Amino acid sequence: MPLIGAVADDLTGATTTGVLLARSKARTAVFFNEEAAENAKEIEELDAVLISSNSRALPESEAYAKVKSATISLKKMGIRYFSKRIDTTLRGSIGIEIDAILDQFSCDMVAVVVPAMPQSRRILVGGYSVIDGVALINTPVAQDVRTPVRENYIPRLLGIQTRRKVGLVTLDKVLEGKDSIQEALQKKRDEKCQVIIVDGITLEDVDNIAQACIELKWNIVAVDPGPFTAKLAYRRGQTQEEEPNLPPEARETGKTVLIAAGSATPITKKQMEVLCEDTRHVRISVDPNPLIEGGNTALDEVFKAVNKAVELIEGDEQPRAVLFETALHKKLLNLEKEDEKRGYAGGMSANRINAGLGTIISQVLEQVGRKKVAGLYTTGGDTMVNVCYQLGVECIEVIDYVIPQTDVGRLSGKYAGLPIVGKGGLTGNNNTACDIVERLFREAAR
Repeated sequence: MPLIGAVADDLTGATTTGVLLARSKARTAVFFNEEAAENAKEIEELDAVLISSNSRALPESEAYAKVKSATISLKKMGIRYFSKRIDTTLRGSIGIEIDAILDQFSCDMVAVVVPAMPQSRRILVGGYSVIDGVALINTPVAQDVRTPVRENYIPRLLGIQTRRKVGLVTLDKVLEGKDSIQEALQKKRDEKCQVIIVDGITLEDVDNIAQACIELKWNIVAVDPGPFTAKLAYRRGQTQEEEPNLPPEARETGKTVLIAAGSATPITKKQMEVLCEDTRHVRISVDPNPLIEGGNTALDEVFKAVNKAVELIEGDEQPRAVLFETALHKKLLNLEKEDEKRGYAGGMSANRINAGLGTIISQVLEQVGRKKVAGLYTTGGDTMVNVCYQLGVECIEVIDYVIPQTDVGRLSGKYAGLPIVGKGGLTGNNNTACDIVERLFREAAR
């Protein structure tokens, strides 16, 4: 019976938290919505359940409703310990979603917000978010097409969003250790704060915060990108020490990795350029304009890419990886303007592009068969959702990560057991795409 439950605002966020639990020997599954979780077979064999509300880019009222519904589903399953998984770059309506969870419990429930993910060089100092040594508002996320973040002081960011009083425990208290943290948390609670943000720069800091919360015996919702949730589980004795779940060394066996690159960040672009320096890796550029247009125009573009990939995979020199991308080969489209030009609802152009990539992956798999595919690699949460939707997948059992926020799992459904790696667009170094392809070949040999 699962005791740990979390609501994440997107799928890749859910897998990021999930793999930290899986690496600590908790059997963990990520579900695409609450209906899939409620209808899942063998749910009692799991230790942790994570549900994606897919709410990051939604209007506040819709985000609230989605998170409320997911929380109610987790309560019905008998979940005892709750988390709200947040983006490491603080995108979305975090305060609204915290309210959506807290409103489902008694008034003594407290949200402890620990935004630090030191494994990915995401830290909080004096309430200010710093990403890989750069202030949050000076990173590319500040210009994110759908969910830009323009406030760097997190107590102010959340204070605007939540109905509850927000407090901050600063780094000086954290560095003094768990007793000092415990006193500082209690002081904020005495001040009637129900959302308490805590600074942190190392995993030791996060661990000390977790120990302080457990010793206080509070009824809490952990609000974090994953490490705080994982440390709480460990300190409660629900999990073991975190360690990799590595498969055997890779064996080249006439298989191809299929890659759907939905992220358009400079980091992703460079990673794919390095990947394609190896002539065994083939790039197929897909024009996003027909995908946005929809209908037969979109299908023509989709099957042009599908036919080319199938020809390559079934040819004499089968590629080791095939990359499908819509935004790495020429000037980026302004998707907001594309929506306005066509009279679309906000985000529809992006959704149609990702749906096109999902259809391409699905059709290639259908035509060449699973035996010729080592695994799937997606960049961007919306891309991963669309790929899995087209494949009829509603659940991923998470296993491990290649690097933090680059998560390895296995599909359920028609392609049960097929390895998949999902990576955020801002994650990794120049060689990360190559490392992911290598890992998928290893997973195919498991």
